[in-house]
Amino acid sequence: MTMSQTLIVYAHPYDGSFNHAILEEVKAGLEASGRPYEVIDLYADGFDPRYTAEELSLFSKGETTDPLVERYQKMIEASDSWIFVSPIWWSDVPAILKGFLDKVMKQKWAYLPSSTGVKGKLTHVRSAWAITTSTGPTFYYRVSGKNGVRRVFLGQAVKQLGVRKRRWTHFGRVNLVDDEPRTRFLAKVRKMAERFGNR
Repeated sequence: MTMSQTLIVYAHPYDGSFNHAILEEVKAGLEASGRPYEVIDLYADGFDPRYTAEELSLFSKGETTDPLVERYQKMIEASDSWIFVSPIWWSDVPAILKGFLDKVMKQKWAYLPSSTGVKGKLTHVRSAWAITTSTGPTFYYRVSGKNGVRRVFLGQAVKQLGVRKRRWTHFGRVNLVDDEPRTRFLAKVRKMAERFGNR
């Protein structure tokens, strides 16, 4: 049974990172809106994105041997919106977040194969929002066509799971800017998260 709560999926290993500051602002915004939420912290949980031969043999059945996958699936079933907080590495999300989709979004559970591709089963999830950072400038990812987050992660994978509304917010040159633009961005994220929670 689904509930009206947001699932945050966080993919950064360092608690002192700007991504972690973003995570805290997202949580604060949701709390201000009164929106319940849960957090999946992939690195802190020790999530292993790799498939074993045994795990792969169960894929077409929609089954798993990984207790973390089972826990994550229950959290997904209890959510109706997702927020991803992640850096961009090599023009895409980190391997651990890609592996989250690979390993958790099982056939028969998250989607069904069809003659035209796949049919997403997670249609109870009404929206997904990805917040990312990079050392490259934001405009590069917006105009170059090399944006793996918007075009592939959100625009293909998440869409194919049945999530109709998807948005992307990005902060570039994270290693070069001073505190002022960082502070402005964090305030923006908190306000956006509060509005996200009120929808």
